[in-house]
Amino acid sequence: MPAEVGIIGGSGLYALDGLTDVRRVRVDTPYGEPSGELVLGSLSGTSVAFLPRHGEGHRISPSRIPVRANLWALKSLGVRQVFAITAVGSLREDHAPGDLVVPDQIVDRTREGRDGTFFDDGVVVHVPFATPYCDRLRPLLADAARGATTATVHERGTYCCIEGPQFSTRAESELYRRWGLDVIGMTAVPEARLAREAELCYAGLCLVTDYDCWHDGHADVTAAAVAEVMHRNGEAAKATLRAVVAKAADDPACACHHALAGAIITPADAVTPEVRDRHELLLGRYLTAPGSHRPPVAPRP
Repeated sequence: MPAEVGIIGGSGLYALDGLTDVRRVRVDTPYGEPSGELVLGSLSGTSVAFLPRHGEGHRISPSRIPVRANLWALKSLGVRQVFAITAVGSLREDHAPGDLVVPDQIVDRTREGRDGTFFDDGVVVHVPFATPYCDRLRPLLADAARGATTATVHERGTYCCIEGPQFSTRAESELYRRWGLDVIGMTAVPEARLAREAELCYAGLCLVTDYDCWHDGHADVTAAAVAEVMHRNGEAAKATLRAVVAKAADDPACACHHALAGAIITPADAVTPEVRDRHELLLGRYLTAPGSHRPPVAPRP
């Protein structure tokens, strides 16, 4: 039975309570091995696939997460909707440790070296990314968090994604605050970008663990402090997930599922058989459909 919903666990969420009919699978991908085995099962009556992005035992650094393999594996199992859990620092006084944030925007402060696209050779694709999180799933996730937990839930926010693995300097933290950013973490990019290229609905649940290093009234963030708060927040995340998967009925008309329509610049007859084979899972319906491609256009200045 294919999985309907994918769940990507972040720091502190390495297993998913309440799963029934559990089985583990290894998935081979064109992009190497995922972060680990995928755990399939039923949660609140919905078939799900769970994957901890840092691997079991939290052994994969943010810059080395095999994000392309992770999302390709989820899609290959039938997943069309993904909920991603992340630990974040707060850049706002009113986003306190223990709060939950369902972000709607991202600012990318990562460096070159993360694999940010599936289509880096043989075919050129430019997907729209003005709204990096699915507008259909976001309110469902926020409502589920409010109903399943006692935490304060913020339904919008901008996620500042830094390279890491070091935390920010105080000057950087103050700069991001002046920019009006809300939370800071290390894993939303390229995960959200690749989810869009894979035509997956994608929403994030951010668990606030600290005030980064800008707040005079709180100690600077440490890995130990993050782990302690995440242990408490993990129960809120699990309760939210149990509630939201029961409500997240897929909508084939969602724009996320058609992100590649009109986004492929390379003419179909210029795509080699090798490239077609590599991207069959993602591009197959577009490369074989007559008239599915626009002619090449000039790049933006």
